[in-house]
Amino acid sequence: MTLSWVQIIRLGLVQMCFGAIVVLMTSTLNRLMVVELALPAVLPGLLVAFHYGIQITRPNWGFRSDTKGNRTRFIIGGMAVLAAGAFLAALAVLWMAHARTAGLILSVLAYGMIGVGVGASGTSLLALLATATAPRRRAAAATITWLMMIFGIAATAATAGHFLDPYTPLRLMQVVGAVTIGALILTMLAIAGIEARVIAGREPEPMPFRQGIAEIWAERRARNFTLFVFLSMTAYFMQELILEPYAGLVFGFTPGESTKLSGAQNGGVFLGMALVGVLSTGFRIGSLRLWVATGCMGSAAALAAIIATGQTNGALFVPMVVAMGFFNGMFAVAAIGSMMALAGQGRDAREGTRMGLWGAAQAVAAGFGGLTGAVLVDLARQALPDAQAFGLTFGFEAALFVISAIIALKVIETMPGRRPVASGLAVPGE
Repeated sequence: MTLSWVQIIRLGLVQMCFGAIVVLMTSTLNRLMVVELALPAVLPGLLVAFHYGIQITRPNWGFRSDTKGNRTRFIIGGMAVLAAGAFLAALAVLWMAHARTAGLILSVLAYGMIGVGVGASGTSLLALLATATAPRRRAAAATITWLMMIFGIAATAATAGHFLDPYTPLRLMQVVGAVTIGALILTMLAIAGIEARVIAGREPEPMPFRQGIAEIWAERRARNFTLFVFLSMTAYFMQELILEPYAGLVFGFTPGESTKLSGAQNGGVFLGMALVGVLSTGFRIGSLRLWVATGCMGSAAALAAIIATGQTNGALFVPMVVAMGFFNGMFAVAAIGSMMALAGQGRDAREGTRMGLWGAAQAVAAGFGGLTGAVLVDLARQALPDAQAFGLTFGFEAALFVISAIIALKVIETMPGRRPVASGLAVPGE
């Protein structure tokens, strides 16, 4: 028995919970450290990079879910650790205002917990989707669940932004507490009983993790796609830690306004994903290769426009941020669809290991990209005005998107055994 559409949507609710918690860490807490506490942008950059670095364990979580079963346990347990880590991260920001060292120590612990929680829960969830979803539904299921995650990010950013103004420490803890507790409860309700009702594929023979990951890395298709994920996601995440500080320092946005900006950006991501899904599945317009390249080039163009707004006036700043999100979503949904479709290819019963490998590549790229953006801004601000310093960094990110588009045209085109598919929404070989 495989997952029904209702069960896929229920798993999407878990993805929505991931987005709701993580957006507070990468946007709201990041902005408070850089603007309200006047800390260098590299500090939250290092913390977020640390949480991504912890996720290099994703292949291990995926392998364990392939060989040990009971993915529900990992999903709920990981979400509990994630929620606790996010709450402690918010508390640590408040401590930094009065006890800098204690706050930093607590932040390291909290962001480590966030990394463990996302790695364990997220990888196990994607493995369950890949193994229990009918082959013809795999990529579409990935699109649905990712759209729900983006919705969770956008809705939480907008709602949290509303309740954070006027900002007080008490308001921060109330908002974070409500989001984390609500996410954990919703996850438990959404995942309950699903795994027991579906056959998630046959269990592979027991073997050491090192041998299992070596077998996957030996697959040329999996290896090439891993490299593409790393390069493209480095570009994708470079603005994550600097966009809200840019809004605050250059355009004078309040904490609530900059949090709403993140919601607007992710609203654009949602629209980009939805449009590609409708055009590719309903009308069979476009291909995986086309959507990835178009999304990357469009993201580069939107970044160029954002740079221009900082040098002239901010009238078009928010629309250009939404446009960047739109093209980001266009690129992301094509990459995610391909990832889910390719997870079931190669050696049988290794979906979790492959998803873990690609998830680790994405996490490392996210940490590297976010930290690189923060470091470049800090260095540039030593010699340039804020608008020019951020503009230089956004320009570097735009160049990476152009390079990623070129690489995508080569890597995706040369994938063996692949026929043209609409945005990755048809499984290769079907």
